[in-house]
Amino acid sequence: MSEYWVISAPGDKTCQQTWDTLNNATKSGNLSANYKFPIPDLKVGTLDQLVGLSDDLGKLDTFVESVTRKVAQYLGEVLEDQRDKLHENLMANNSDMPSYLTRFQWDMAKYPIKQSLRNIADIISKQVGQIDSDLKQKSAAYNALKGNLQNLEKKQTGSLLTRNLADLVKREHFILDSEYLTTLLVIVPKSMFNDWTANYEKITDMIVPRSSQLIHQDNDYGLFNVTLFKKVVEEFKHHARERKFVVREFSYNEADMAAGKNEITKLVTDKKKQFGPLVRWLKVNFSECFCAWIHVKALRVFVESVLRYGLPVNFQAVVMVPSRKNTKKLREVLQTLYAHLDHSAHQHTSSAQDNAELAGLGFGSSEYFPYVFYKINVDMLDKN
Repeated sequence: MSEYWVISAPGDKTCQQTWDTLNNATKSGNLSANYKFPIPDLKVGTLDQLVGLSDDLGKLDTFVESVTRKVAQYLGEVLEDQRDKLHENLMANNSDMPSYLTRFQWDMAKYPIKQSLRNIADIISKQVGQIDSDLKQKSAAYNALKGNLQNLEKKQTGSLLTRNLADLVKREHFILDSEYLTTLLVIVPKSMFNDWTANYEKITDMIVPRSSQLIHQDNDYGLFNVTLFKKVVEEFKHHARERKFVVREFSYNEADMAAGKNEITKLVTDKKKQFGPLVRWLKVNFSECFCAWIHVKALRVFVESVLRYGLPVNFQAVVMVPSRKNTKKLREVLQTLYAHLDHSAHQHTSSAQDNAELAGLGFGSSEYFPYVFYKINVDMLDKN
């Protein structure tokens, strides 16, 4: 199950009582598995601060989730052939994501509760913003390396019209170090092999007779050499093009050819060197982002609960794992259980002040529930 609901309801006489009531209501028909979502005693601040923070936390929630998903998706890209191992690499504080969520504990060291709510939100924003910035730099560098390597590999394996010819030709295919003669490489469509063989000597004057041989062929083309006088090269190219023979620009230079092969070897080596550290960085920072995201959810639950249920702070937050077949029924049970909260939320909505307060709750009219509610989807390949 990848969808989780985080809700909060006001404490009855005790928060344990609220917990027991919810569990009893959802036990019948196995509507959901429920887990306490412990939120520490955070600094409340003023009502105005809470209303302003509510909007900002909504934006922070969206931002942190987007960075979390970007890190996860890029890890999948980097893993390439091992992409099926993505989920086992997506850990949160050394636990799988569902375990971290259902056994959530506030990280006092990273997010000290003596700080104001605004400061805690700022700590998370800066932390995740830095990860987002680093991800852009690291992914750009690795993608450039991977792209260069792919381009060179394509040149090793693509069509004869575009591929690197250095690994197909040998020294004996060329006339080298001649003052007057040179050798050209020509790509001939397979259907025109006979035409080439019969007529290449007539394309221009000054072509060395019987100097052409088939060096290599793929599914569509053949690679031929031909030796001729240097003074007719441009004329030969022009008339060859008219006959649909393609002269490839190529100079036989063993040093350059060796350098080209060395470049591929170097890129392959560089990619292997960067792969391990990059995967480790992505795993560590996915954990950082995911944990930060759940702390943002906890902040939102706290702020919205205080705005809705008032002071003193008295609410029970719960992580629910809805039964896939019974989400509609579960929603109905929660509606029945907490319908009375609607009255307290709306009884004074005619006043401008209460309207402003409700506007700060961060809920659109289509997704309003009488209890505080957030959905969390831990499927990192699903953008919804």
